[in-house]
Amino acid sequence: MVEDYAAEGKSLAHVNGKVVFIENAVPGDMADIKLTKNKKDWAEGFAAQFHRFSDQRVSPFCSHFGVCGGCQWQMLPYENQLAYKQKQVEEQLKRIGKIAIPELLPIIGSAATRFYRNKMEYTFCNKRFLLKEELGNEGVSAMQNVAGFHARGIFDKIIDIDTCYLQQEPTNGLRKAIKDWAIGHDGSFYDIKLQQGWLRNLQVRISTTEEIMVNIILGFDDEEKRKQLLDHVMQQFPAITTLLYTINPKRNDSLNDLHPQTYSGKGFIIERLEDFYFKIGPKSFFQTNSRQAERLYRVTRDFAELSGNENVYDLYCGTGSIGIFVSKLAKKIIGVELIEEAVHDANENAALNNISHAHFFSGDVIDICNDGFLTKHGKPDVIITDPPRAGMHDKLTKKILEMGASKVVYVSCNPATQARDLYLLNEKYVVSKVQPVDMFPHTHHIENVVQLKLRN
Repeated sequence: MVEDYAAEGKSLAHVNGKVVFIENAVPGDMADIKLTKNKKDWAEGFAAQFHRFSDQRVSPFCSHFGVCGGCQWQMLPYENQLAYKQKQVEEQLKRIGKIAIPELLPIIGSAATRFYRNKMEYTFCNKRFLLKEELGNEGVSAMQNVAGFHARGIFDKIIDIDTCYLQQEPTNGLRKAIKDWAIGHDGSFYDIKLQQGWLRNLQVRISTTEEIMVNIILGFDDEEKRKQLLDHVMQQFPAITTLLYTINPKRNDSLNDLHPQTYSGKGFIIERLEDFYFKIGPKSFFQTNSRQAERLYRVTRDFAELSGNENVYDLYCGTGSIGIFVSKLAKKIIGVELIEEAVHDANENAALNNISHAHFFSGDVIDICNDGFLTKHGKPDVIITDPPRAGMHDKLTKKILEMGASKVVYVSCNPATQARDLYLLNEKYVVSKVQPVDMFPHTHHIENVVQLKLRN
């Protein structure tokens, strides 16, 4: 019997005194488990055959569920998802952090559980991932031109997606139209293993201001065919406000070192959170659930407890969204971010919102926040930190302890690494508030905001 949920979306059961972590199962399921790892005290595996399904299960709404790994928890009612996420945050903070924490505030769920993403990326490929029932069928070939998502654990085959429920239209129609046009005009689809082919990726961003940015990524430039495709897209989807293309001859899909070219429109879109506007380009980082990002940032602002007289240091500031969001209640905002292009975007966003007391700097926090910098800009009264999934470098936790701000607000997309960092910050800080926020319904991902106050 599957007993409970563990971290990262896995369930768990106890078998002969050993903890077994299980993929694709729900607490209450009765199933045979095929082990993929088997250690002395624990094991990992997946449900190979079900004898009884849990009463918690509901019917997934997506036809690709179980094949596409994008929405792992569609078989759970949303209120159950939230309960498990709340429990996961609490357990990880206690088990990994090993510190005293207050009672968690109730998790903030997402009002929209479908079509909530503002950004989607699709892959075009000449090999389709075959379903289990298609394997061994000589009448079904994997050599098909498809558009969709990478199959989990399979790098060179793509799941051909019919309808994805993560982003509103025109995303599905657009993906299919580009695919059909390329098939009808002999446009080669990318071969991931051989690293060759013309049609490669599609990026779609849709803002709450109803602006739509589309970036078509090509493996090489065929000017005549490229123009024909882009003109076709503009004609079929007049709601697109910015259309770009990017030539990517590299072995990886990253756009960081590439140069998207604007074919139509202004080259970016504008997103709005409360009364703040943000310029988003094809390479900009921005929270992918805009409506829920507002809620996350409101929690961050509330936890900062600003009066208008504070110097706020926004670490891992990205494009400046959190710093700008709290700026009306701060005397000064100092943002620090390693990626230079993000800092450029942050300064543009500050100017867009007529915020003159926000200043953003590119580089490593450890190097930038030296004695001279603190003397020039003032020591922080409040520190907001929003690191990537890996959490903060231990040198940064030491730097935060050294700067000694009265409050630290730690925003995390990974409660496990957040708990590790809180253990280190416990030397001078006490955790005073904890607020989980669900940004990604039907997945096991969870954001968590923690308020820390300097010990007396």
